[in-house]
Amino acid sequence: MSSQEEILSDARFSCVTRDPRFWEMPEKERKVKIDKRFRAMFHDKKFKLRYTVDKRGRPVNYTSSENLRKFYALSESDSDLSESDSKELTVKKKKKKKAKGKGEADS
Repeated sequence: MSSQEEILSDARFSCVTRDPRFWEMPEKERKVKIDKRFRAMFHDKKFKLRYTVDKRGRPVNYTSSENLRKFYALSESDSDLSESDSKELTVKKKKKKKAKGKGEADS
């Protein structure tokens, strides 16, 4: 087999290097941006499937949520919101647990 450099230097394939159809897609544009309305699909159980075999029958151990993270990204303004929302939820849960613990200790 010939190397990649030899193929690109060949006059028959020189148009491939200049044609934007054959360029690699930029990392930023690779994922589809979705807004905050659809952020539940990353953590909701309805969207999570567990695969045991791939399309060719080989055993695998991954979930569909990994594929979602691979192809979709929250838009930048919404990702900041989602991070702050998740922090607020954890703080609220901690406060509720502490309140329940105090209520049980008093009685």
